[in-house]
This record gives sequence, structure tokens and C-alpha cells, in this order.
Amino acid sequence: MKLALMQPYLFPYIGYFQLINAADKFVLYDDVAFIKQGWINRNNILLNGNKHLFTVPVKSVSSNALINETLIAEMPLQWDKKLLSTFRSAYSKAPYFDAVYPMIESVFRNCVGLPISILAKNSIEVVAHYLNIDSVISLSSENGYANRQLKAQERVIDICKKENASVYFNVAGGVDLYDTETFGASGIQLCFLKANPIEYPQMNTSFVPWLSIIDVLMFNSPQETSGFLNSYSVL
Repeated sequence: MKLALMQPYLFPYIGYFQLINAADKFVLYDDVAFIKQGWINRNNILLNGNKHLFTVPVKSVSSNALINETLIAEMPLQWDKKLLSTFRSAYSKAPYFDAVYPMIESVFRNCVGLPISILAKNSIEVVAHYLNIDSVISLSSENGYANRQLKAQERVIDICKKENASVYFNVAGGVDLYDTETFGASGIQLCFLKANPIEYPQMNTSFVPWLSIIDVLMFNSPQETSGFLNSYSVL
């Protein structure tokens, strides 16, 4: 069984979905510390030809608060409506706006007060369904691993064992975090996926790469986007 594990990101970039698609089961690692200024509650879209960072506000958290304990804030008032308006302004003329925007809107509907992990999971699942990705997606906090006393690599290996995984996929950025021999000693093959450069027509501007999956979906059909899912190399 092929397993992948990542913190839950909000409408993450195409490489994140390549990882999901490559795995039989994808675990959203939500019972670890919430990282401020990360990708859990924010991402980039294309607005007026430039990269634009959008953020979902969360209630103030302590430095050791977990992702699944971090709640979506009500303030500033009507931030969700303003955010959806930004998406409309950015992409109303994109070729697949009519198919993609309602999907985005559904994710942000009635989300205030939810854990940010649930919002991120919903954003990932709605895209996976749209692209016919059949990998099983779950939250680590709901899987009963009972291993929070373990740290970093040891905890990941323990999750692999409990899921009976023979292969563990990680993004290429994790090369310095995990050791192939240590995984191998537990009977687990460690593989790193590196997304190939992907380019597609945007709004008659110079191409801006590695934006949220929202941008990919707005300018490409589901079939074209599905083709991007296999555009990576294995390290």
C-alpha cells in the first residue's frame, strides 16, 4: 500500500495533488502544530496578472496549538464574502470559471468557527472529486494512531506501519527530513516526488507558476489538469 502524509493546506498547488494521486491513502497531518505564515490557511492566486496572497483568518492561537484546534475566525466581518469577491474579480473571465467557482464557493459556505483543518480538507476533497482522484483521504487526528509522543521521522514511520504501507511518498522538499535507510529498515520504500515545471495560458500575461490549484482549474479542463497529475519525477 502506498501512503502519503502532509499537513492540510488550503487549495494547495498542483504538486500536492500529484502526491495525493500517487498514493492509495493520503493522510492529512492535522494533529501537529499550526504554523503561522504557512499554507494551512492561505495561498496565492493570479490577480491582475500578479501573484496575490489570500488568507483565511483564524482565531489567536498559542505557539503550541495544533492545526485541528485552530478555528476559523469571524473577524474581520464578512471576510468570506470579500474573499469570494476577490476570486470572482480574478477569474470571472477564465475559461472554466463557471465550472470551478461554485465549487470554491461551496467550500467557504458556513465555514466560520470550523477548525481550519476541516476547511482545508474540504478544499482538497472537492478538487479530488472534480478530478476523479480516488485516493482515500483522512485526518490523522481521527485515525487513532496514538503516537503523538513520537517526533518527526519516527512518528511518520509509525503511521506507515499502522497503515501497513510498503511505500511512503513525500514531496521533494522533504529530502533532508527523512532517511531512506531508516525507512528501509522498517520495510518501507521512501520516495520523493518532484513536480515538473507546468505552464499553461493565463490572462494574456507572463506565466506565473506554482499558484493555488484554483488557478490551474480556472484555465484548464479537468482532463488537462488530470494530465498534469503525472508530470513529476521520482527521486
